[in-house]
Amino acid sequence: MAGLSVRHAEATPALPVPEPSTEAALGERMNANTVSVITGTPGGTYFRIGADLAFVLNNGDKLRVLPILGKGAGENAYDIRFLKGVDLGFVRTDTLEQLRRDTRLRNIEQHIHFIAKLFNDELHIIAPYAVKGVGDLAGKRVSFDVKGSGTDYSGRVMFRELGVAVEAINVDQPTALEMLRNGDLDAVVSVAAKPVAFITSFDPGDRFHLVPAPYPNTISEAYVPASLSPADYPKLVRGDVRETLAVGTVLGVYNSQKGTVRYEKLVRFVDAFFGQFDKFLAPQRHPKWREVNLAASVKGWTRFRPAQDWLDRHREQDVASQSELDRFLLTQSARPAGKEEVYQAYLKWRQAR
Repeated sequence: MAGLSVRHAEATPALPVPEPSTEAALGERMNANTVSVITGTPGGTYFRIGADLAFVLNNGDKLRVLPILGKGAGENAYDIRFLKGVDLGFVRTDTLEQLRRDTRLRNIEQHIHFIAKLFNDELHIIAPYAVKGVGDLAGKRVSFDVKGSGTDYSGRVMFRELGVAVEAINVDQPTALEMLRNGDLDAVVSVAAKPVAFITSFDPGDRFHLVPAPYPNTISEAYVPASLSPADYPKLVRGDVRETLAVGTVLGVYNSQKGTVRYEKLVRFVDAFFGQFDKFLAPQRHPKWREVNLAASVKGWTRFRPAQDWLDRHREQDVASQSELDRFLLTQSARPAGKEEVYQAYLKWRQAR
């Protein structure tokens, strides 16, 4: 459970910050307090998650989160590594392997670290009902979003891991769906966190559905089994749940040098993000936040030093939090049945105290 993995520190009231007296001072303060995060295409999950970061964490002149539209996880990694105006970005657990294959890059693991493992992005395959399983798409025309997107990389790798060779096409998702309707494509692929907005808004009629892609035992450990249910996509999943694959998303960060202005503002971001994480679990935020475990490690990745320091400082408080949870459970005459219900009741109890 996300919020039970660490206890969040109480906020310390800050002293008033004097207003800058010159235009140059104003610019310096704005740059020193603004953290940019590269997200994804409009309407996508990364775009919505980036907006949540801004809504929750923006705090006047102390911290501003500035979401930037991006192509997705594949291109985001290059943006984090090379663009001076990009501090953070949503990338995937298979992203470092993608960058290692680029012979132009050196020691990529030293430049891109992660702050937290977030959630899983599921493989979605939209195709006509005649396509019963992913194997039926062998040799067919399949769209993998725009070149450089997360779907372009992860989706292609997933198909290779599944042993299905296709004729890969790169077009944007709205165009791909229109091509699918017209018979110019055999399937449209999206690797994104469910529910995906452009998929939920797609009207399949009686022609299209989400194709199952069962998890094979031989697949890379970067990918995990997942499922898509009628609750996720009522129009596209009729009857049985669809088995599929998923890949993890992490909040990547440029590994800035300690003592720099960029490093110090990222320290403030980490403190705010971890310390106010409960706010991301509110009903108006994306449901994928509820999958997050802030303390989870990611194989092959190095955690950004300020994030690791924050977790280390709060380990003792985590023990205290467990004791507090025990006290809460003793107050419950009728204990909620599910983990999520327990956690939501616990949050209300703690806020009331």
